[in-house]
Amino acid sequence: MKRSRRVKILATLGPASSSEEMIAQLHDAGADLFRINMSHASQDLMRELVSRVRAVEKRAGHPIGLLADLQGPKLRVGKFADGKVSLEIGQTFTLDDDDTPGDETRVHLPHPEILEAVQPGHRLLIDDGRLQLAATASDGRSITCKVVSGTVISDRKGVSLPDTTLGVGALTDKDRSDLDAVLKEDIDWVALSFIQRPEDLAEVRKIARGRVALLSKVEKPQAVERIDEIIELSDAVMVARGDLGVEMPLESVPGIQKQITRKARRAGKPVVVATQMLESMIAAPVPTRAEVSDVATAVFEGADAIMLSAESAAGDYPVEAVKTMSQIASRVERDPTYPGIINAQRAEPQATGADAISAAARQIAETLELSAVVCYTASGTTGLRASRERPSVPIIALSPVVATARRLSLAWGLHCVVTDSEPSDLDDMVDRACRIAFAEKFAKPGDRIIITAGVPLGTPGATNMLRIAYIGSDGLSGI
Repeated sequence: MKRSRRVKILATLGPASSSEEMIAQLHDAGADLFRINMSHASQDLMRELVSRVRAVEKRAGHPIGLLADLQGPKLRVGKFADGKVSLEIGQTFTLDDDDTPGDETRVHLPHPEILEAVQPGHRLLIDDGRLQLAATASDGRSITCKVVSGTVISDRKGVSLPDTTLGVGALTDKDRSDLDAVLKEDIDWVALSFIQRPEDLAEVRKIARGRVALLSKVEKPQAVERIDEIIELSDAVMVARGDLGVEMPLESVPGIQKQITRKARRAGKPVVVATQMLESMIAAPVPTRAEVSDVATAVFEGADAIMLSAESAAGDYPVEAVKTMSQIASRVERDPTYPGIINAQRAEPQATGADAISAAARQIAETLELSAVVCYTASGTTGLRASRERPSVPIIALSPVVATARRLSLAWGLHCVVTDSEPSDLDDMVDRACRIAFAEKFAKPGDRIIITAGVPLGTPGATNMLRIAYIGSDGLSGI
């Protein structure tokens, strides 16, 4: 399915969008990939959703990416004798390892890793920051705090720790079980929550062994501080603005979004901007003007993908939300200021054959006003480097590997096509490229395309060839 935009749309599946019919409607409306949130989906439901998405993919005849988002650690306080208590600003309140119900002076914190890690001066944000505590003393079994803001705390509210690096990894026992289940299905990406440091990716890499690509969700200050290392070890990153806005000053989040987006593009790694993009469309058929501007900003910034969460998962208008996001993105990409902004952010190519070829292909395609850049990519590397260049002409990524084509559906500007097999020789490669560019309506007879590939054919990561070809009257290469 040919899209009229380059940025991709990642839609979350949920109660409002779990049927095969609704998934098909979301795809037709503009969703390029789907997210399964393992915080809410059981493993059985996950398997059913995978089956439904793959059925839609088969009917569409176009690769559709699937992302499983692992829950990660859920840090919560215990329960209170009366369900909730009222506090006063300035009073002392304690979190400890005593599992008896809490009162106005204390509550159980069933996380020894927090009790051991928090130091005096560290902040503890309860219930998405509605209650802020400042630690004044800690002995490994209890944390004595002063109430800084907020006056109510109730059962099982979440705890955020913007100043504390915990010694635990990003995977819980539930995550390990979910990951084992995910790896048995046709899922292309796994999103990791609670990333604090690059080492948090190591365990997942070891378990996955390349069977899925890894997306790191940047939602903690500790991850922002080490973002360059995290990007290097990830296959993609997500700017999870909701959690970032809890643990960091709200006014800092837009700047962080821009920094991460640009760093990821320089590294050639897809970047997703997520959370509350069209939040009002959970209950309304149209967004606010501020939400339209927010989506547009992410597109102007060159994000690879923009994500819908509750809007498509549990909202009253999931199809309308996808259509609206697609319309905003398409309009932004037609704006006369868009090419200048995108080009201004272009990074210099790295000293590799793939980057040199990709940069040359973009420049030639734009100078000669070619119809498309066609890249053969088995591993996905060539496609990602072509996407990094953000050319003004369409990019068609041809791959004989279904998993590669699905993963690349997250990357900016890539129209992914699964080929039957590797080309037998260079002439076959050129004919296939011309035929597919014609069939997918990116070129017509008399147009020219530019083709990138690696010779010998089928050698991963060996992009070293450029070829300009004419589209003949029969859709094959002309003279």
